[in-house]
Amino acid sequence: MIQTNNLTNNINKTSLIKPMIIGAGIAFALISLFLFPIQDPDAEWGKFWMVKPFILVTLAGAVGGAIFHFIAKMGPQNGSKKTMAVISSILIYIIGLWIGTVLGLDGTLWD
Repeated sequence: MIQTNNLTNNINKTSLIKPMIIGAGIAFALISLFLFPIQDPDAEWGKFWMVKPFILVTLAGAVGGAIFHFIAKMGPQNGSKKTMAVISSILIYIIGLWIGTVLGLDGTLWD
């Protein structure tokens, strides 16, 4: 008898991609506010110093969007429990975005 994993079979990839793109877009916009105003970067940072923060923060935003999707879909579907699930998802997204920003800017703006 073959066992199937219902968790992976029930994931709708198209509905997962939308919150990931939204989360990554928000993260990209926020890190852009930090990086684009810098006119004279430190020479020690290298020529492509902006690549690391853009990649890490955008990936953190995409992962936060995916976590938001999973908690919203797999959590309670009505009432105050759903409200608490959405609020906790937003807090998890903000914390993940903050950690991604710290990791992305480590060694450049935050030395």
